[in-house]
Formats: sequence, structure tokens, C-alpha cells
Amino acid sequence: MRRIGITGHSNLSETTAPLIADALHRVLAVLPDGPLVGVTCLARGADQLFARAVLDLGGSLEVVLPAHDYRDRKVKPDNAADFDELLGRAAVVDTLPFPESGREAYMAAGERVLAKVEAMIAVWDGGPSGGHGGTADVVEAARERGLPVTLVWPVGATRE
Repeated sequence: MRRIGITGHSNLSETTAPLIADALHRVLAVLPDGPLVGVTCLARGADQLFARAVLDLGGSLEVVLPAHDYRDRKVKPDNAADFDELLGRAAVVDTLPFPESGREAYMAAGERVLAKVEAMIAVWDGGPSGGHGGTADVVEAARERGLPVTLVWPVGATRE
């Protein structure tokens, strides 16, 4: 079984999303044969593009929600249908015990993802995190654990 996690930017530009989706499909498609499990916090942007790629390739999803209020507080109305659809397709949903979403919950969710996987994909422009628990922090934590991290940031990719 291949258990792959994702960390990445949620604020991808409209023109970047298809570039990232294509790159994720390519990265996942060359993994060794065997069941594929994608572990994600299901944030908009990189996480949801990863989730779709995993499902497209016949894999299953495990979702780690950072807090009990995550959907109500952090999922924007224009992303709710996509979030709900992907959450409904998850084989496992692990909601952390935080009552409210915030930086501590996000880092804990990143750590939980790292604990469940054998490798990570980072959709990351190489910049610092915008706050504790951001992409750069999760990449650093993965590297400290000795997990392989595949960076995905195609030429021409931008953030909003």
C-alpha cells in the first residue's frame, strides 16, 4: 500500500490549478503498483486537487479535519460543494479534538497527516509559512521525520 500525504497552498491562482492538477496526476501515476491511499486535510487548492487525483487513479482518501468547526468556519460558500463531495468520498475522516480552527489545530493536523504516511507531496512555492501550521512548517516537519517530500510547483504557477 502506498500512503501519500499532501501539504500545499490553498490560494492557488485560477490559471495555476490545472497546472497543479496535471503535475499531481503525473507524480501519483508513477508510484509503485499497489493500493493508493491519499491523506489530506481537504483544504481548498492543493489538498482538493490532490484528493481528486488520488480518486481519479483509483485510490482512496483519508481526511484529517483540524477542528470540529472546520467546515463551518473555514470552508467558503463557493467551495462548499466540492469540499462536501470529497469529504463524502473519504474512506476515513479523522477530526482532531480542537473545538475551533486555528494555527495550533492546523499544525496538529499536519502532524497527524505526517504520522499516517510514508511520503509527502508539497505543492509549495518555497516561501515561508503565512502562520504556524502552514505549508513550509509541514514540509520542515516531514523532513525532520525523514519522510521523502516531492515538491510540486510547475513553471508559471502563482498564488492569489
